[in-house]
Amino acid sequence: MKELVDQIKAEIAVFVKDADAQVEKGNKAAGARARKAALNLMKLMKDFRKASVEAGK
Repeated sequence: MKELVDQIKAEIAVFVKDADAQVEKGNKAAGARARKAALNLMKLMKDFRKASVEAGK
């Protein structure tokens, strides 16, 4: 579970960096990277939810 939380934190950092680059500098490639990070975050959040529910049983 700790590894999963660390992965989520790392992916959030990537998303924030790339999203900021797109918004502030108009960097289109950073926008694509931010969208990819958002998809990865969705998957990680689903995995976290499953792990959290299992840990609560």
